[in-house]
Amino acid sequence: MRSLMHAGTRPSLRAVLGFACNQGFVFSLFYMGTNRALGTVPVAFERADLFGTLLFMIAAFALFRIASPKARSALLAPPLLWCYAALLVVASIVPILPGTMEAADIVLESVFVGLPSGLMLAAWGRALGGRAVSRSVPEVFLGSALGATACFVFAAIPLDVAPLVLKLLPLGSVWALYLLARGEKGQDAGRCGEEGASLPASAVRPTAGNSAASREASSAATESRSLSLRILLATPAERKETARLSMKMAAGTVLFGLAAGFMETYGSDPGMASTPTLPATLLLFVIFCVAALQLLAAARRSVGSLGGDAAVLAADPASGEQEGPLDDVYRLAVLVMMAGFLFVPVLGEFGVPGEAIVLAGYLGLSAVFVSLFLVMAYITGQDAAQSFAHGFTALFAGEVAGVALGNVIDAFSGFGETPYVVVACAGLAALFAYLFLFTERDFRALSVIARDADRFDDACALIASRFGLSNREAEILPFALKGRTGERIASEFFISKSTVDTHLRRMYAKCGVHGRQELIDLGERTERQPDGR
Repeated sequence: MRSLMHAGTRPSLRAVLGFACNQGFVFSLFYMGTNRALGTVPVAFERADLFGTLLFMIAAFALFRIASPKARSALLAPPLLWCYAALLVVASIVPILPGTMEAADIVLESVFVGLPSGLMLAAWGRALGGRAVSRSVPEVFLGSALGATACFVFAAIPLDVAPLVLKLLPLGSVWALYLLARGEKGQDAGRCGEEGASLPASAVRPTAGNSAASREASSAATESRSLSLRILLATPAERKETARLSMKMAAGTVLFGLAAGFMETYGSDPGMASTPTLPATLLLFVIFCVAALQLLAAARRSVGSLGGDAAVLAADPASGEQEGPLDDVYRLAVLVMMAGFLFVPVLGEFGVPGEAIVLAGYLGLSAVFVSLFLVMAYITGQDAAQSFAHGFTALFAGEVAGVALGNVIDAFSGFGETPYVVVACAGLAALFAYLFLFTERDFRALSVIARDADRFDDACALIASRFGLSNREAEILPFALKGRTGERIASEFFISKSTVDTHLRRMYAKCGVHGRQELIDLGERTERQPDGR
């Protein structure tokens, strides 16, 4: 359970710099370099490198999603992450060396860059998902802005060695993941030490004969609780609504990716720079991230008295206003993207890089979706790595489809530059996604569900701190406040019902209540008035 009002809401420098390394590498991989095609003009499959890399990233996500919990943990273990980083460095440097434009090179690059890139992204999902939303969401935008800035700087350096520096960024990304994981283990060890001091020796020291089995069962039980706690505590209506919104989000994400894939196919010709307007795109994207951070900061100031994640999830949860800064950021990203679609045919002759604006809006949407994947993981209690795998599968599948369809249209039409019909189709796809699939109202509904869950968590943390509940009592408290029976609580924690009853009696005495209903009333009062007045 989350600690009282969180240890702090300031972003972590390690998380920001590490995620910046990851994002900087991805930007350089997708948008810097040349447009590598399979085949020869006029029948050439453009952006084959991007297509293949995205395809194998989707394969990595699929592998991660079907794996068992133990296998997923093994895939994201530090030793393997270092192997992924080394593989990414080598596999991304070799293609930019002279004489590496053959089809076999593109395929090998797609495999040895796409698979580890997908798993690295899942690792960042788990790292960011283990943090408070009020910290992880600003870290996403800060890290993305710094990664884009690094690409902008190195793209402006007129030296051939400059792009090579960006290929080393996965090493910094893994180092940050290692430091974050080590910090979390230290905190967990401290919490275990505190809990162990209040428990009998037999409860913390398994016998020699069953120590391994006990540790494995305890680990499995902990993971099961972490994945099911939010679902168990949610009402059936909330679960149904979350599932519906999740499906709509996936459908909208696919169409946004499709629109971006259409435009990327026509961004350049084979052998040219893959994204000629990249400097303008990166500059616009950095400006977008700054605007997003300002919206988040303004919301945090407006509800600073509530603390927790409410500042990120809803602008004024106390007043019942169902709108938050993420809604505003989503609206801003779509606005930028749609403005780009308009500028391509209208102002293209005047030197306005409409494609650059479209790509900047798409990168902004990607950052918004990363934040949304974290919120979805928080709502459902799912491992954020799984949430990332599910969300990015939809986004990249749409982008892959857009690249493929763009090449088909190009092959049959013979357009030499971005045709207006493609721009119109891409713009309509994005507009349809925003208006009819994953709408602003849907985004707001998710924010409200997350806000309510967050206020419940904060109320539990406040009660546990205010009345001095033990660690086990604090774990049982959410179930008790939701009216779960003693048998249900006992089955969740693998303890006897009599033990649960003992914990409940102690909780009643500490909280000064005389039964379950009075405890529930206390929880409701704390949710409405966190300051206790």
